Amino acid sequence: MYTVVNLYSTKKGEISKFLCDFFGEDVQLENDLKWEKKYDNSIEIADIIGAFIDNNEKYTINMWISLDEGTFINVTNDNADELIKYLYERYPY
Repeated sequence: MYTVVNLYSTKKGEISKFLCDFFGEDVQLENDLKWEKKYDNSIEIADIIGAFIDNNEKYTINMWISLDEGTFINVTNDNADELIKYLYERYPY
């Protein structure tokens, strides 16, 4: 089982800019309006959720995460902290 992070934007180049800032290197995307990454270790998504929320006003991006197959959760300012806490409770090791 893996965890999925999806980024969506209606503005070209926004996802690339965010990912370049997050990863610290150039990121080339096939689709400029959508990005998806699957993580084997679910705890790893806490970093990208934090970066997304900390920089939410700089980019026109939406983030959705899937911890269970077929179910996606929209990451917002209101639920980001709770989602990160939940990750550490659900996957303590």
